[in-house]
Amino acid sequence: MQRDYPNLCKPITLGKLTLRNRMASAPMGATDILADGTPGPRTLGFYEARAKGGAASVTVSELVVHPATDGSQMLHLSLATPGQLGAFAYVADAIKRHGAVASIELSHSGQYAGTYMVDKEKKGSLCQWGPSDGVRPDGMPVRALSVEQIADIVAAYAEAAALAKRAGFQMCMVHAGHGWLLNQFLSPYFNKREDEYGGSLENRVRIVREVLSAVREATGPGFPIELRMSGSELFDGGYDVEEGCRIAQALQDQIDLLHVSAGSYQFGFSLTHPSMFRDHGVNVHLAARIKQCVDVPVATIGGLSDPAQMEEIIASGKADMVAMARGLLADPELPNKVMANRGADVVKCVRCFVCMAERPITQTRRCAVNPLIGREFEGLEIVPAGSRKRVLVVGGGIAGLKAAHTAALRGHDVTLCEASGALGGILNTEAALPFKYDMYELARTYARLIEHAGVHIILNQPVDAAFCETFKPDALIVAVGSEELELPMPADADAWVIGIDELYLENADPGDEVVIIGGGLTGCECALLMAQQGRTVHVVEMGPELAPDANIRNRPILLAELENTDIEVLTGARAEAIQADGVMVALSDGTTRVVPGTSVISAIGRRSRSAVVEGLRDGAPFVRVVGDALRPANICLAIYEAYHAALDI
Repeated sequence: MQRDYPNLCKPITLGKLTLRNRMASAPMGATDILADGTPGPRTLGFYEARAKGGAASVTVSELVVHPATDGSQMLHLSLATPGQLGAFAYVADAIKRHGAVASIELSHSGQYAGTYMVDKEKKGSLCQWGPSDGVRPDGMPVRALSVEQIADIVAAYAEAAALAKRAGFQMCMVHAGHGWLLNQFLSPYFNKREDEYGGSLENRVRIVREVLSAVREATGPGFPIELRMSGSELFDGGYDVEEGCRIAQALQDQIDLLHVSAGSYQFGFSLTHPSMFRDHGVNVHLAARIKQCVDVPVATIGGLSDPAQMEEIIASGKADMVAMARGLLADPELPNKVMANRGADVVKCVRCFVCMAERPITQTRRCAVNPLIGREFEGLEIVPAGSRKRVLVVGGGIAGLKAAHTAALRGHDVTLCEASGALGGILNTEAALPFKYDMYELARTYARLIEHAGVHIILNQPVDAAFCETFKPDALIVAVGSEELELPMPADADAWVIGIDELYLENADPGDEVVIIGGGLTGCECALLMAQQGRTVHVVEMGPELAPDANIRNRPILLAELENTDIEVLTGARAEAIQADGVMVALSDGTTRVVPGTSVISAIGRRSRSAVVEGLRDGAPFVRVVGDALRPANICLAIYEAYHAALDI
């Protein structure tokens, strides 16, 4: 067949292994890890999904090789723990049986031990080890590893690699990036040693060469070794990409694949894991530069999920493979879709960081656009319904789209009615925000998917009880969404007040100076957009802080973006009246002032369309309310509810 993405679909040989394509599943933290570091059954399902989805290789994330100096809540592998080797063997089997190569990442956190521990008190009691004595920015003391400890850690890498191979893993990745221990030795910022492990480049790479040599001896010839490194640390005092080239050259003779990432844990989470405020593939240039300097194949990573972009990366010689993490959470079937010329059907990652925010909160995984993430063990297949039902979905936002698609895949006769003239609901507003365009595209993707699945789509069709009486559905899913709250304070007749929907959907011109009432996630994103457009912006927030409704990973990144602007932020401030020249605001110190603006943008929140919902409660034998129609929340909850509502029919 003629491939739409021929370069992505080409096999590649590493050591004695041939990988089926150029799309790799990058390391992602396991779903359930038992107290002793053993992978649980949900972890098996988590990694198996990406193998079944067509990835060339699936790398199990961060096997901590030396728990004595790295007290992290991550995976451990030891013969001393009964059943542990077997649990890893089951994970490797689950990956291999779908034609993917099973790989495992060997890691040591160094001075960031305990990063993922939920028990912060226990985390604080750990001794942090690194290349040099020092104090972390959070005040945690760091002790330098002795030469004897280094030798013990090197031996631990070899032992872990040998056990992983014994368990059935066919390849391993040595993690020497992102600020973890081996990167700390490579980095002139962290490594201040004056012995044979510090100073010159030859000395700084010594521990990595020793680790790679030990792993090779333990696994034998032909067993592919992948090295993950930061192409550049991307902060002052760290090494740049030219030093990254020299590091790569010094290590390439010991590896089969060089995996070039970016950044450091301490200085740039949003650089290592590019946020929605950065371009897709923002770090590809690092891999491209290093590829010019080495003779081994190079993999690149960083916010990639668009097949066309990844095809160009391989075709132009910037890299030999692309690795994805979040992209394969959003759509584990991405490689299969690429291989089958179905690139337009890929559900792309929206880079919202729900996946990473969930882990420290509940120790589980979630994905905003994939309700199966972390729950793969419950079943990946959408099982056909026992009997075909007449299903009516009311509302064409993301909840309605997901429900309609899932119900159609189960074999039901599905009709979707949307009161407006377009599908997408609230996601249509995201087209106005360049940094959230991925969310707008998500609605377009699902609009195509439901059409291909045979859903009957009726636009400009409100639905009420009378409509249901005529239509006679067996099941009714109500996904009518929400509407904006009205500002409760008085406004002068000549005041210029604009709602978020009007601003984004109708291209209302807010003028040169705006006052945004409401400093939640929506208000902050609006403020950032207005500032990017060159307007003078003021944000008035009644609460003590901005964006409390943003997740714990996205919020600091968003706040950092706001801090790089000239936006005036007033927290603990209550808008009392809207005037023609601005907003009268009561401040926390008891004073009042007029915040100037040619227009006022309302971003105080939304409410469910409860009147519509109540009118449909008796519209069918089975009725389920989902998404914002139930309660305004977020895209993750809306998709999860909609998916399961359709499964319940």
